[in-house]
Amino acid sequence: MPLPRRAATVRVQLPGRRQIRRAGGGQGQGQQQPEPEPEVHNPPTPAPAPAPAPAPAPPQPPQGEPRYRAPMVRVRQLPNEEHVPDSYGAAPDELGIAPEVYQALECHLPSGLVGAPAEVKRYFMRSILQNYVPSPAQRTRTQNQREYRERILSAYQPLHQELYTDDPSIFLTPTFLQAITVNTEESITSLMMEVSPGVYAFHMLKPSFCEMLMAEANHFFTWARTADQRIMSPITLDMPAAGRGACLFDFGLQGMLDNLMKNFISPIATVLYPEVGGSTLDSHHSYVVEYDETDPARGLHVDDSEVTLNICLGKHFTGADMYFRGIRCGNHINSGMHDEEHFVHPNVPGQVMLHHGSHRHGVFPVTSGQRVNMVMWCRSSLFRDMKKCMNDFSGFCGECQFERTARQVQHLQELTARISINAQEDEAP
Repeated sequence: MPLPRRAATVRVQLPGRRQIRRAGGGQGQGQQQPEPEPEVHNPPTPAPAPAPAPAPAPPQPPQGEPRYRAPMVRVRQLPNEEHVPDSYGAAPDELGIAPEVYQALECHLPSGLVGAPAEVKRYFMRSILQNYVPSPAQRTRTQNQREYRERILSAYQPLHQELYTDDPSIFLTPTFLQAITVNTEESITSLMMEVSPGVYAFHMLKPSFCEMLMAEANHFFTWARTADQRIMSPITLDMPAAGRGACLFDFGLQGMLDNLMKNFISPIATVLYPEVGGSTLDSHHSYVVEYDETDPARGLHVDDSEVTLNICLGKHFTGADMYFRGIRCGNHINSGMHDEEHFVHPNVPGQVMLHHGSHRHGVFPVTSGQRVNMVMWCRSSLFRDMKKCMNDFSGFCGECQFERTARQVQHLQELTARISINAQEDEAP
């Protein structure tokens, strides 16, 4: 499984506050538009005789990287097993694409392109693959994360080896495990309470597991401080640093968490969040974070996820209630809040909160004690690809739903007015 990117949290602001500045070169409302040039009316002049068309130049063979558009054709769904692909060198190219990738994709090329020169096919395949290849900065960041994680795993000694197994009976409650094993909509929904539209609360983890995970995280922080190992923050915030945290992958819990998402979170998301790809979750970013009364509040934001699992592990604390402000798509992230979208729910040790990643939310400050949470951002690459082609998100966005309802009401009013006018015309003598 590829290493996850270091995730970024997007803060949002409701009307009445300073809005997020978006990058771009669009014209502002205060800019003056250029005045149109006056029209000049000249008498028509006879059109010159058409010049003879030049003879077409003979085609030139491509040299180096071809400079023409990629053919507008589709690749084959099934590979041509009989085709022998060309050779594309012995090492990855400047984009990091291995020769074996080109050779595998060449077997999917349409018949009209299979016989083209290798450089022509390579150019066409690059136009497809570059949409899935990370940028040089992303590759550097991924490499740094890989080296960072390897340094930790080669030196860190876990405190509780039980956490690093794939046995779900160690960390899941018997009731939850039984409901997921039955795997019906009734068994899943019977576990949880919908405390607000789209927000569910339930118990999933054993108290002993929560205690072990908190102890393991504290052991990791102590080891890092003793070993003078800097811990990379699991999230980046556009606010002052608050609390301390670590990605759970960094000290070896990836296998256990992969199993948790695949076998237990995905069945729930399939039932509760089909509109955001709940049945196609294929990656996650999971971390643990601690806050106390010296840390500022966790401001209003949305998560880089389709579905978010937030578990309050403990400890003893007061305050730190979660608040929600409505689900929004990217086009309406700064839109206002409707009265029914305001909701506050306490962080209860041992309780799981499950919600849309695009549900705007935040956490009030801790007034005493220490709060420790485990957060899992579950993602669907299929839904993210589909979302690029979507322009209506009324399936989950509250503002899109509001606008659609307003359009329907307006259409109904216009239709009613036309019917009334037609009725009056028919009644007129």
